[in-house]
Amino acid sequence: MSEQTSDSRMVIKIAHLYPTLMCVAADRGNLFSIEKRSKWRGISVEVDPVYVKQTPDFTQYDMILFHGGADREMEIASKDIQEKAPSLREAAEAGTAFLAVCAGYQLLGHSYKSVHGPELKGAGVLDLHTEGDPERFMTHMALECDLGSLGKQILVGYENHSGRTYLGPKAKPLGKVVSGWGNNGKDGFEGANYNNVYGTYLHGPLLPKNPWFTDFLIMKALERRYGKVDLAPLSDETELAAHAAAYKLAMEFKGTVSAIEATGWRR
Repeated sequence: MSEQTSDSRMVIKIAHLYPTLMCVAADRGNLFSIEKRSKWRGISVEVDPVYVKQTPDFTQYDMILFHGGADREMEIASKDIQEKAPSLREAAEAGTAFLAVCAGYQLLGHSYKSVHGPELKGAGVLDLHTEGDPERFMTHMALECDLGSLGKQILVGYENHSGRTYLGPKAKPLGKVVSGWGNNGKDGFEGANYNNVYGTYLHGPLLPKNPWFTDFLIMKALERRYGKVDLAPLSDETELAAHAAAYKLAMEFKGTVSAIEATGWRR
């Protein structure tokens, strides 16, 4: 397809998985950021909340959001998502953009085993598994991402998780940890990526303080429906100030002795 500008009344169709069950740490702000940055460019956004016992054809969506929740909510979502899993996997193969955060990230994998609870089966969209640990990772963090044409970019946010996630051969990390713990506190990587599926532990919410990543997801969502798209630039003074403040906090953590000694990383 020929390149199109972003003022042509395009539409992004979003499926928001378990919007009331799985929505902690202000993760709903990710949806608000996508809506605002799209509408400022004249792009319409249609959002369908998808609840327990609802199984739409996920290949009809341009983007799927799946946010965080506690272990009890994860048990409910794990049981329900087995019915949704085949369609979610089909959507991932078809190029639908996914953003999955924390528990949503874990449940897109093969399994999650908490410290005291049962092993929860995931959707198998991402080649990874997660094991619980008594110690929580809680800090501001930053990671370096290289997502192709954008070159290297810094993603910032706040991680708060007890899961230790390990990637299989079909998933690659979202980025390399600059400061923080990441997937498991050992390998120096954070998040996962497969096709246009992006999983991360970063709350904050993530997208308002990372406008480059928000626009990246918007472009991925538009491209599967319209082909190559040129997004109109926005004034990001406020967003970039928030990014800088979060990055500063993350780098202050990096300087602590406890962070380096506890992980044993060789940065």
